Amino acid sequence: EPNIGIVEVPDARMQALADIVKPQRMQYATTEFVDIAGLVAGASKWEGLGIQFLATIRETDGIVNVVRCFEDDNVVHVAGKVDPISDIATIVTELALADLTTVEKAQERNVKLVRSGDKDAAKLGELLVQVAACLNEGRPARTLKLDPAQRALLKPLCLLTMKPVMYVANVAEKGFANNPLLTRVEEYAAHEGAPVVAICAALESEIAVLSDEEKREFLADIGMTEPGLNRLIRAAYQLLGLQTYFTAGVKEVRAWTIQKGDKAPRAAGKIHTDFERGFIRAEVIWWEDLIKLGSEAACKAQGKMGTEGKEYVVRDGDVMHFRFNV
Repeated sequence: EPNIGIVEVPDARMQALADIVKPQRMQYATTEFVDIAGLVAGASKWEGLGIQFLATIRETDGIVNVVRCFEDDNVVHVAGKVDPISDIATIVTELALADLTTVEKAQERNVKLVRSGDKDAAKLGELLVQVAACLNEGRPARTLKLDPAQRALLKPLCLLTMKPVMYVANVAEKGFANNPLLTRVEEYAAHEGAPVVAICAALESEIAVLSDEEKREFLADIGMTEPGLNRLIRAAYQLLGLQTYFTAGVKEVRAWTIQKGDKAPRAAGKIHTDFERGFIRAEVIWWEDLIKLGSEAACKAQGKMGTEGKEYVVRDGDVMHFRFNV
């Protein structure tokens, strides 16, 4: 069974805002991680628990590939050797083969619609040919240059290789620098513009059981400012095109998750659907201005509070207050 963890997105701005507002509570943005066992060759053909794993992946918004980038004779590798690029290739191949099966079934269904004169079906048919060719070459479907309309046509298929991907390189305690295995992963990821986060799982397991004070001392001793897990969480959050805006009051300082590019009414709807439905305007302060000036009143007095309408595109870090009427 997959392990599911809902974690807070680390954000130093939250504490800075709380220091000014003095709220009763704080609520960070969260993201959900679904941890499954590694895919093996043959997963797409029902080997082992392949079908169960693939079904779990299909329900996610993005994929984090954790690959081993350390040598240790005491830790056995399922393939008998440490080769992160080979591990990645296995995952890519299995996901591509699973997608190819999906695409072929979609092509069979689509033929009847094309014959009936369905224009969208004709467009989808042409697109499926491109996707099948890409997958047959062992390349993920996300490497195709598709416009928004084409992506919309493919969305119902829930293709695994269309999902955004990042890589987590599991390194030894001293494997963050001068690590050829890590370098290979970084070079591979660079070709597809995917982020790489290097962490040492052995260190993270030690950090996880410490108190906050012990954690700070431990991190200082090893020359780190925060756990690697924090970097992983933030990278995954960004991978999905997410960003944060804040509400700040005496009852609560809270981070709200929205998509990059969302406008003010959509952001308001994250609080309550009535906020979006009856949206009038948003009062907006940039978080740095609030920290610098020390209060909402001071921001307003110095012209640092803006009144924005329905077309306002929310920035990461905006502190917002909504006016609405329903």
